[in-house]
Amino acid sequence: MIQLDNKARLRWACRRGMLELDVLLMPFVEQGYDALTEADKYIFQRLLSQEDPELFAWFMGHETSSDSELDYMVKLILNRVRV
Repeated sequence: MIQLDNKARLRWACRRGMLELDVLLMPFVEQGYDALTEADKYIFQRLLSQEDPELFAWFMGHETSSDSELDYMVKLILNRVRV
């Protein structure tokens, strides 16, 4: 697990193999992460541990995560980062 207060490691974990994910995750870490509760920071960290194809499908609306916490975080990021 990434240390929740280590922004450099979070930025690195947000660099994905897909540009579509980078343009969502990187701005969120820079602009929205610090405002999260500790519980939401753990959920965000769990989200970053998911595979790129899953994340892509969730963020593009092709699928939803069966994990309600991860689905909540995807929606939070989409609402926060308008592309």
